[in-house]
Amino acid sequence: MPVCATAVPSSVTATASSSTRWDEALLRRYDKSGPRYTSYPTALAFHEGFTAENATQAIERSNASQRPLSIYVHIPFCRKICFYCACNKIATKNTALAESYLYRLDREMVLTARHLDTKRPVNQLHWGGGTPTFLSLEQMGDLIDRLDARFGLSNAPERDYAIEIDPREADVLTLRHLQSLGFNRLSLGVQDLDPRVQKAINRHQPRVLTETLMDEAHRLGFLSLNLDLIYGLPFQTERSFAKTLEQVIALNPARLSVFNYAHLPERFKPQRRISVDDLPGADEKLSILRTTIDMLTAAGYQHIGMDHFAKPNDSLAVAQANGTLQRNFQGYSSHARCDLIGLGVSAISRIGDSYAQNPTDLASYEENLDQGRLATVKGVRLNQDDLIRADVIERLMCDMRLDLAAVSRQWQVNANDYFASALESLRTAEQDGLIVRLDDTLEATPMGRLLIRQLAMAFDAYLPGHSGQRYSRIV
Repeated sequence: MPVCATAVPSSVTATASSSTRWDEALLRRYDKSGPRYTSYPTALAFHEGFTAENATQAIERSNASQRPLSIYVHIPFCRKICFYCACNKIATKNTALAESYLYRLDREMVLTARHLDTKRPVNQLHWGGGTPTFLSLEQMGDLIDRLDARFGLSNAPERDYAIEIDPREADVLTLRHLQSLGFNRLSLGVQDLDPRVQKAINRHQPRVLTETLMDEAHRLGFLSLNLDLIYGLPFQTERSFAKTLEQVIALNPARLSVFNYAHLPERFKPQRRISVDDLPGADEKLSILRTTIDMLTAAGYQHIGMDHFAKPNDSLAVAQANGTLQRNFQGYSSHARCDLIGLGVSAISRIGDSYAQNPTDLASYEENLDQGRLATVKGVRLNQDDLIRADVIERLMCDMRLDLAAVSRQWQVNANDYFASALESLRTAEQDGLIVRLDDTLEATPMGRLLIRQLAMAFDAYLPGHSGQRYSRIV
């Protein structure tokens, strides 16, 4: 799911829908800026001292674990820019430009596979962007063939092979082709079905385009369909977004992602085409948020965390119930304990105890690969404290609770002593009813789930050093 579609996802919860539990004043008091924790440490801790050689060493060390693999491929091309977009992208209508990029992707695969035990199964594959469906059907097939040749793709029924789709650039033939390539999950960008909103964000997308693809995907038997929505866009109101939700619920996707638009025109040039005067105010956005929670809950969706909702039988909901849900740079994932190989411009890998990031500009990415080395330009190797805190933050973000006794057993520490300062800093949140502590268990309340990022920040050892950095707002 394209988490870059907007700058910040909304922390919403199904169990917060009760009017007796909705505390707008409390939300406002805790609505500060903070990390989204798709990684810990966050990308702000990545440094240029971590080189391609360090990334190679991380790959080689990871082979001993024999963990399965998750592969992310970034396709940066788009035919038309949406004004809200914060993705790493290249605007062009010339699909021939993708040929040189596919060649560089293959070079990156070759360099990676030289150091990787490719007998490790590829349990998860995700194509994001940009717009992966920018590629022609032939180019898509070529990319899959290259991935299979270098890593060995899976045909196991439990695999999770997903691709992000722009309904304006796909049809039923596209879906049939994707199924033949082995994809079994689709994520469709919708954002909003209101024509006035679509015009303001430069994304004309009639409902029939999405509906036609959804019908065909259901007929073809794709395991899971996700729709992306964004609230906080120009001209949206509580009433207008409720109409979009009604139509989306009728389409019956297994998953929904509801992102909260953050207007940062100084960082993202396309957003300068959006007038701040056209955006809904803070009160209206909270009303949209509350209506979203109520409607999706009533429709049978469970809130997974942050921006994700899922039907009870979807693999995300099942993984959360089993305690095996994880977070990575694509959001929540049902495939825990995989090493993540990121391919393409701006892609980030999580391999064993290390993060490695590629350049965000295409020229640098291509130059590094042309010189016969991995494209890594920065990253970080986690120390023991990082690993412990990463586990604690991930469990809190995924489970909405934290078992300190389990942390003590897993890491051979006394978690109460180790996190004494963090637990002390959470006392105010506990008094405000955001978290309940019972013996060695911390559990977020309905309002606390809305502010789970704020609770997780208590365990972040890097925040003081990043206090001047601009994070997105929590709600």
